[in-house]
Amino acid sequence: METWTEQPEKTDVEAVVRRYFGLLRAGRIPEAEQLVDHTSVRHVLKALWTGSVGAGADADEASCGLAPATEWARDLSWLRELDLASFHWGHTGSHFYVEIVYLARIIEVSLGFWVKPTDAGWVVSGPSTLW
Repeated sequence: METWTEQPEKTDVEAVVRRYFGLLRAGRIPEAEQLVDHTSVRHVLKALWTGSVGAGADADEASCGLAPATEWARDLSWLRELDLASFHWGHTGSHFYVEIVYLARIIEVSLGFWVKPTDAGWVVSGPSTLW
């Protein structure tokens, strides 16, 4: 996990989030989890799937009476179609969210992060999923 002795600059924090997201996109989930103060990425993957690929797939399956897809957990190749868009920082500089793009369109799901002090120093925590 990236740790700073002082509150980090926004560009340093954004670089950690870009690395985190790059590892997610590559399917390297355990490595991504090591970059931020975060226990599990499963809810993040499910939200990203639901807000992107699954938005059309789940609606199609629901109309056919099928159970919702769980492809997002079996085959992570769909993550390569996602990218980061704009970072939006709160006025205190300790929290922000980043918009997500799927096939050149911003989706409904954003990822929220915090920069927080710990006993070891300042760390990036998150992400939460914002709808």
